Amino acid sequence: QVQLVESGGGLVQPGGSLRLSCAASRSIFSINTMGWYRRAPGNQRERVAGIFGGDRIIYADSVKGRFTISRDNAKNTVYLQMNSLKPEDTAVYYCNMEFGLTTYWGQGTQVTVSS
Repeated sequence: QVQLVESGGGLVQPGGSLRLSCAASRSIFSINTMGWYRRAPGNQRERVAGIFGGDRIIYADSVKGRFTISRDNAKNTVYLQMNSLKPEDTAVYYCNMEFGLTTYWGQGTQVTVSS
């Protein structure tokens, strides 16, 4: 069993920045697939950013140029740097990682962009 713990969410004004963290309870050195998703009220969950095959990175069109996904294997952590935040970025953000054939999810962290 793997636990993923997200942190870094909160309330921020439009144009502001936040960095989300997702810490895994075991080494992520060999993990090739991981990502960040979000779910806004009344909407389906959508993928925001993902790392595939170890080095291929994909972003949703709505966040390209504003969000950056990265990983720190030494800390077993994946990050989502979010800049130029907009009210429409308001959602619960979840990270996931694939360990073998099993996908694990974090509990989610709320991001609210509002003035």
